[in-house]
Amino acid sequence: MKKTILFTFSIILFLSFQGKAQKLYTVDYESQADVKVFVVDYESQCDLKVYKVKYESQAKGNEGKWFFVDYESQADKTLFFVDYESQADLKIYFVDYESQAGWKNNAKKHLLF
Repeated sequence: MKKTILFTFSIILFLSFQGKAQKLYTVDYESQADVKVFVVDYESQCDLKVYKVKYESQAKGNEGKWFFVDYESQADKTLFFVDYESQADLKIYFVDYESQAGWKNNAKKHLLF
């Protein structure tokens, strides 16, 4: 009985960490967004280094590997790109290589869970 409960708990815990938001959709209005994002000019200014992946299956985990979906209903989170850094919840920098992606400011990780 204990093994069954432990196994069930393990499965639930495992599945709860699989849905981390990395499938994203860009909305037209700030009020529609889960997260307001600003793209900085330099890596040293960012909270998150982002790599845009080619396939949805590559966008697992909250590691800065983003896949932009075509429809809002497919997204884990919606984004609005703001014009000014002061308006942003999250500052990002787009990197050229997948291995460069990742968080620089772990305090902001909760925004994409």
